[in-house]
Amino acid sequence: MAFKEFGNYDAVGLAELVRNKDVTPKELLDEAVARTAAVDPKINAVVVKHYDYAERQIAKGLPDGPFTGVPFLLKDLDLLEGTRTTSGASLLKDFVADHNGTLAQRFLDAGLTIFGKSASPEFGLMPTTESRLFGPTRNPWNLDHSSGGSSGGAGAAVAARILPVAHASDGGGSIRIPASASGVFGVKPTRARNPCGPDRGEGWGGFSVGHVLSISVRDSAVMMDAIHGPEPSSLYVAPPPERPFSQEVGRDPGHLRISFTDKSPYGDAIDPEIAAAVRDIAKLLAGLGHHVEERAPPLAADPAATMTTIVGGNTALTIRLLEQRVGRKLTSDDVERLTLASAENSVKLTPVDYVAAQLAAFQISRALATFFEGCDIFLSPTLCAPPLRLGELNTMSGI
Repeated sequence: MAFKEFGNYDAVGLAELVRNKDVTPKELLDEAVARTAAVDPKINAVVVKHYDYAERQIAKGLPDGPFTGVPFLLKDLDLLEGTRTTSGASLLKDFVADHNGTLAQRFLDAGLTIFGKSASPEFGLMPTTESRLFGPTRNPWNLDHSSGGSSGGAGAAVAARILPVAHASDGGGSIRIPASASGVFGVKPTRARNPCGPDRGEGWGGFSVGHVLSISVRDSAVMMDAIHGPEPSSLYVAPPPERPFSQEVGRDPGHLRISFTDKSPYGDAIDPEIAAAVRDIAKLLAGLGHHVEERAPPLAADPAATMTTIVGGNTALTIRLLEQRVGRKLTSDDVERLTLASAENSVKLTPVDYVAAQLAAFQISRALATFFEGCDIFLSPTLCAPPLRLGELNTMSGI
């Protein structure tokens, strides 16, 4: 298959080629590996390469799934048995997983060939992907800028057409930020829609959910059909969809009630080009017959403060578990200073502070639920400014 042809297909299209025997899984893998070799030295998106794992998958025989034979990258936070999983941390640079995460297993069951891991900031904490272990991941559209975070490697790899779809996860924007920064499609599923076990029941108090970044909407929808649903360790279950997600693609939505804002909820300045784009889309939607009004949801509490407490507590636990593993207190030689600072600041808080943050999250959610009783879609900017320049956010310093 020619280089240009591969890039013209989304993952559903590639799987159809395999199904029709127009191309083999090995040919698709070889093309993805060749593209990685050609492009990745410039963007640094594929930080762990285990081509032999994917070759063994193919040799063993791939399951019959919606993505059989399609090359795939797992974000370097999730476990894949027998492969290196670093979480972007120098301390874990040689860690090899001894079992699969539930989501990774569902990707395998869908027929995907997982040939590597995409870059993430250390423990997925930052909105830019510039870990000390692997260095910066560059935006394919402009190499001086970030591809976002924490799924920055996935966003860059898909935007550069190394592959059409890649695993991503989102706790505070980690799918949505790279989608915006890299010009690809990303949706954060509702909590508990996709599994996060077997080692935990929820991520970051339910904020963090795994899915994908893709070049097409239908890839995201078909993938959701393949991987969603509870597992035995699920703490709670998302409501079942009315119909398969793939059937939502291209379906006439009818006349929708759409609210929009071109402003930041914190009153920060919005780049004029971004604000104008929001208004242009609102005008387009009104022209299509939808009811569009400028209206933003109220915030019952400060989301940033709430997330800082909950994510900080989870980071502190990560540091504690690592200290137990190595038998000593960690220093900035082991993990980045920002990671340590987040953990140390959290330790100063009390259990009451954590429960208060959980309550604040509930109050925010309830206010949003009330807001959506009056509209079907809320349109707003993802980023207030263009993607960060690399080095603009110093991830190595304390806070």
